[in-house]
Amino acid sequence: MRLPPACLVVLVGPSGSGKSSWAAEHFRTDQIVASDDLRALVGTAATDQRAGTDAFDVLDLVLERRLARRLLTVVDTVGHDPTRRARWLELARRSGMACHAVVFDTPAELCRSRNRQRSEPVPAKVLTAQLAAHQRVRLELDAEGLDGVHHPEAVTVVPEALVAAPEAARRQGRTPLPLRFGLHLSAFPWEGGPPVLAARLAETAAAAEAVGFTSVWVMDHLLQIPQVGRPWDDMLESWTTLAWLAAQTRHVRLGTLVSGVTLRNLAHLAKIVATADVLSGGRVVCGLGAAWWADEHRRYGWRFPPPAERFALLEDALTLLPVMWGPGAPPFQGRVVSLPDTTCYPRPVQDHLPLLVGGSGERTTLRLAARYADACNLFGEPDTVATKVGVLAGHCARADRDPGAVKITHLSTAVVGRSPAEVRAAVERLGPRGAPPESVAARVVAGTVDDHVGRYRALAEVGVTTAMVALPDLAHPGTLETFGEVIAAFTPGPGGPAW
Repeated sequence: MRLPPACLVVLVGPSGSGKSSWAAEHFRTDQIVASDDLRALVGTAATDQRAGTDAFDVLDLVLERRLARRLLTVVDTVGHDPTRRARWLELARRSGMACHAVVFDTPAELCRSRNRQRSEPVPAKVLTAQLAAHQRVRLELDAEGLDGVHHPEAVTVVPEALVAAPEAARRQGRTPLPLRFGLHLSAFPWEGGPPVLAARLAETAAAAEAVGFTSVWVMDHLLQIPQVGRPWDDMLESWTTLAWLAAQTRHVRLGTLVSGVTLRNLAHLAKIVATADVLSGGRVVCGLGAAWWADEHRRYGWRFPPPAERFALLEDALTLLPVMWGPGAPPFQGRVVSLPDTTCYPRPVQDHLPLLVGGSGERTTLRLAARYADACNLFGEPDTVATKVGVLAGHCARADRDPGAVKITHLSTAVVGRSPAEVRAAVERLGPRGAPPESVAARVVAGTVDDHVGRYRALAEVGVTTAMVALPDLAHPGTLETFGEVIAAFTPGPGGPAW
């Protein structure tokens, strides 16, 4: 049984069917909400039936608060009341959580035997009524819209992105799909600080190339973003870093994910990118975005334009840069930018230097990608990506452009272990003290090699051609080599390795 960390698990079975023992074996005590414990809290004992109403009132309150925080919660009650089950399911849905039932079809005589051995057994006639009701309840569950109805079995709590991974991994084994992988350097976490950064970066890029990554990407920020770390963490300037990586590698493509169009004069950006392409031997991809972080602009003294102006500037960048890199030096008049000429020598080595647009906005960002770009970069799980790909195809049709001309790339985080034990060890290394391990695992998408093969297979099935991967465990020895086993499950695609 594979469950996501944001999940409600409802146990269904008569007294003595083994619900509490099973829950204690597979979940932490802080994840289990038991009606017997609440009867003892508000009444005289766990078997105080007179305290049942009050106990369930408390249980509903606890569930409401826990599910609002999207905490994995196991409800240990008889589970026979359809009104309560419907209420719990509604609470889960309201918080965007999965809801599963686990049904204990324990033989009646075993339930009675276990009940008799209790220090305070449930009254015999109450247990008889539960046993009679259980058969009816078992049939009701299939029609209640639950995400799963299970027999009691071993449980693995995995990030939501990995719940359906085993079957997708089997599909990849039977009929492999191509997929390329890019290493996304969102942090520079090596011990030793600035004196060792150049050497560690070179070693990392060489190792990435060796294990099968076909591209290396850096963020275009001057401060570490809050989603990744702290403002005082080391953050290298993007295009300077790519120039260094160009000197340390031979084959991988190199790009920004993505260059904010508000951070530089656009003509200057064209010159920077052309220079990097020349020095790398034609391996640069130029990622562009409308920029989003107002505080970074404030700290560095840049104006942060309103959204409409930033997107106008993005459109100018998408139209100006190819002109700067093309023949001649004609004047340029964009929506925001005006240039008397577009001189830029040397030209890029590539006849066509690819442009990638970052962002998933359906009305503007994907429209610009469809009209001008060679690729877009998306986030999210396969169903979300499939929706965005459909929107992109619609924009391409309106622009009279083949949707296949715009590559679909995807950015995500991954922590990979060769075994569940390695995954647990990585989660322990990465999580703050006291954080629930399932929450940490969900944040970094931690799973085994097979889990991630399935995850990326599902993305390839909806059109992703390059998966860009940030590895929070990058500084740990062997991280790249382990991820290389995921890459090995995929062929690079027609034409050999590319970005």
